[in-house]
Parts: sequence; C-alpha cells; structure tokens
Amino acid sequence: MTVEATLLRYGRRLVAAKSSTLVGGSTNKSCVSWSRLAASSTSTTSGSFRFNSSGSGGGVGTLPTQQYHHNRRSIHSSDIIKLAETGNTNNLGLGFLQNLPPKVRTAILSDLHAVDLDKNGIIDSDELKLLLSKHATSFTDDEVVELTELFYASTGGHGVEVMRFLEALDAAIDDKSTSGGGEMIQGETSPLVEGGKFKTHPLGIGTCASEYMFSKTHGKYTPEQLNIELTHVPPVTKLDKGALFAVKCFRFGFDQATGWNRGSLTPEKILNRAIFLETVAAIPGMVAAIIRHFRSLRNMTRDGGMLNMFLEEANNERMHLLTFIRLKDPGMIFRAAVIGAQGVFATGFGLAYVASPAFCHRFVGYIEEEAVVTYTKIIKAIEEAEEGSELAVWRTQDAPKIAKGYWHLGEKGTVLDVMRVVRADEAEHRDVNHAVSGVAEDTVNPLYDPRERLDSMLTKYVKDIMEREQQEKGVDNKVVT
Repeated sequence: MTVEATLLRYGRRLVAAKSSTLVGGSTNKSCVSWSRLAASSTSTTSGSFRFNSSGSGGGVGTLPTQQYHHNRRSIHSSDIIKLAETGNTNNLGLGFLQNLPPKVRTAILSDLHAVDLDKNGIIDSDELKLLLSKHATSFTDDEVVELTELFYASTGGHGVEVMRFLEALDAAIDDKSTSGGGEMIQGETSPLVEGGKFKTHPLGIGTCASEYMFSKTHGKYTPEQLNIELTHVPPVTKLDKGALFAVKCFRFGFDQATGWNRGSLTPEKILNRAIFLETVAAIPGMVAAIIRHFRSLRNMTRDGGMLNMFLEEANNERMHLLTFIRLKDPGMIFRAAVIGAQGVFATGFGLAYVASPAFCHRFVGYIEEEAVVTYTKIIKAIEEAEEGSELAVWRTQDAPKIAKGYWHLGEKGTVLDVMRVVRADEAEHRDVNHAVSGVAEDTVNPLYDPRERLDSMLTKYVKDIMEREQQEKGVDNKVVT
C-alpha cells in the first residue's frame, strides 16, 4: 500500500475519532494475546451472523457494540486432512464466509493444510512464513521476513486457528475496517463489532508491535510516486491559521534575506538554501520524538509507534543534508549561522511542542508544503536549463554515493534524481504532519500500523489465490475446447 493510500485510509478513520482514540479503544491495552479457542459446535443458520443484544434476544443483522456469534467451529486437524483429501468444504460450516467463493475457500484450506506441519489446525509464524513463501509472485523475501516477524509480535508468539484465519481473509477481501480493531482482551473469545465494523481484529492482534517495529525506507520510489502534486490543507481553526501565518512570515523573510526570487537560479543559490534549511528541517522530528519518549516514560503508557516515525523523519532530513554537502562544503560564516539558527529554532519549537503538539505538526505540514513548492521550482529549472549551463550539468552529473545508496538511485543516478526523491520525501512529511495534527496522544503510527500491514498481507494472499484459480479455470476451458 502506498503512503498516499495509507494516509487516505488513515484520514477516514480520524474523521470519527478526532477528539478521542481511534476505533477499538486506547492503544494502552495490555498486550494479551488470545489462546486457542474452545471448539464450538453451535448450529445456526448458514450464511448469516447472529448477534446477541444485552437484554434482548438475538437477531440476524448488524447491531452496534455487540459481540457476534455465528456458526464458526474450530477446524481440527482431522477436518483439514479430510478436506485436503476430498476437496469438499460442504461439511465444514463455512457458509458465513460470504466473500470467499467455495473454490477459493477450498484452495486456501488446502494451502493451509500443506503448511500446517504439526497438523493441529493452528497457523504459527513459522507456518505463515512457509505459506507466504509459496506465493513468491506476490511477496518478496523481505516482505515475508517482515510480515512473519510482525505476525509473531502482534500475536504474542501464539498461533491463530485456521477458522479465525479464514475469517480475517474474508473480511480483508471485502475491505472491511479490520484495522480499527485491537487485540482481544483476556477471556474474550470472539471479535467485537461496532456499527458493522470490527472493534477487535479477527486475528486478535493489536498494536503492540508498533512500539518497537518500524519499516520505512525512502528508496525504491516508483515513477508514479515521484510525480508529486502541489497540495494545500486549508486552515480551519485559529490554531491552523496561526500556523499558516507563521510559515508565510518565515518564508517571506527568508526569501528576502537570501534573494531567492531575485535573478535566475544557480547551483550556488540552490545549495545554499537547501543546506541551510535542511539543518533546521531535521529539528522538528527529533524534538517531537524526544518529548513523546519522555511522556511515554513519565506516564508509563504506549506511544503508538509515533516517535519511531518522527525519529525516521528527522534522520531522513539529515540524509538530505549529508547529500547536499557532498556538492558544496559550507564556509565558517555559513556554519556559524547554522549554529545560531538551530539554537533559536530548537528552543522555540520545543517549548511550542510541549504547549501544543497540534500547532507544531500543522506548522511543519505547512513548512513542508513550501518545501515541495521550492523543490518543484528547482526541478523545473534543471529540466528547462539551457544545454551547457551550470544547472543543465545536474541532469547528467552523478549523484553523491551516499544518495545512490540511500534512495537506491542506481549507478546512473543523477543530481536531478536526487532533487526528485528529496521532493517526494518532503511531500510525505507534509502529508504525515497534517494527518497527525490534533489526533489523540495514543494514536497508532499511520505509516506502520500492524493491523494495516497484516490486512494488506491477507488481501494480497487472497488475490493471488483468486488469480491462480482463474488461470487454472482458463487452462481447463482450453482443454475442454
């Protein structure tokens, strides 16, 4: 899932949770994983959910904040073996899986049987690794390792019953909001739903892993991801308007002091601006991470993994700086100005973040909007520069080695390529900071929500199974013809 798609989905969830924690409750629940559920032989109408309402009888349909029960029964190893041998799912009570066609269910269960090494009807992390490895066209080796570790961490080392795994697959393929749900609490045996959405994740996972796992690289951008749009978030509150006004004042003063809009752009002018601003741009993420870290320690609560994201953002800005200084080595006066600017800005931003994180993230969001505008202007100037000019050289000049390694630019990566990936980084920071402005303190990291990652895994897996079924169907039709 792309960063833009993740933030879009994340934004939809925030609409209903702007002044409270996200659906599914606080991320400060204890990391209690659910153990294997007792086998259920309850017989109900196939193909429907039955909800039990407090003080009233059960009814078919979606009732808010009620625990649902259906004809789910644990699939024992004998059931799976029988299925693998006969391919018949009619007697396994799978009618409630309304989104998975019968043939797809059969293919999935056969797949699960093949990797269920101890034949206990439970899929653990090692067996999940085998499962994903069988679908190499959909999952890279790195993804298999990451998702397996994430699955292990999110379930607390426990396995997941095959039936529960099927429920999660059925929900994911329908794009249901499983990602709003958290882990199951002690004694809970079924996911909860709220307004037709899952309150606890079908796999019983939560957000524990977000506290210490974060996988985000700024390399390997696709051409589509480098096609950045200039966007603006209109200010709504007085806080937003104050943040935008501060940014506009800062931009106007800096432009006038550096003569940015006077005369044509030159490599010297571009590098002076980029180097100076990147020495300051790396401050907000670090300040936010430090303050959130101390707050987590002081309150003895989770952070939701946000500080990991802000640390990575700060380091990303630092990598911009380390790249640009390979193109120009600043003098002593320049370095002295950087020391002064860092002291003033870091102190001011730190105090402001303690007082209002929402203001600071909105401020950074607007700063990054201006950064995207600046790098767009630089890229256009390089692309349109006359052949033989200083700027035109950047179209073919080798990018610094550190940039090629960090952004995976390849051996032919150029300085122009560097400007494009830096702009993409700034666009991501813009979107992230706008997204997290004003959210609850324990909001889960929007770029690395374990539930989002595992939902994406489930969806990719089912789609791969469906594509294989379609291909086999096509082959069968050709044979018949």
